[in-house]
Amino acid sequence: MDEEKIVLCGANAYEQKYYFNPLFKGLPESIQEEVHIISVLFTEEVGGIFTMVFDEDGELQFEVTAAPEDYLYDEVGSGLLVKEIQRKKQELLESLSLYYRVVVLHENLDELLEE
Repeated sequence: MDEEKIVLCGANAYEQKYYFNPLFKGLPESIQEEVHIISVLFTEEVGGIFTMVFDEDGELQFEVTAAPEDYLYDEVGSGLLVKEIQRKKQELLESLSLYYRVVVLHENLDELLEE
């Protein structure tokens, strides 16, 4: 099932690294910066590893993992922060899903806008 997912970006609190998939370099720079900020601030606040991935249906999902020995990882805070991002950045997340479905999956834009 994981092979059907495409990573947009991710941040790792343990290695203090950020990854952005070059497949999405066509996104406007401001959007790339926004997902960068969301990812890094997420891991700064709760720790762990945060990734934004597209599922097989083109929906943007958040995945959060933490090392078992990471006693500072805030699991409750992680869930709350995911919900807050989904609420505050709903338009951005919907736009990213639409971009993915049109540019990567080659779905018809007119049909998607009719849904």
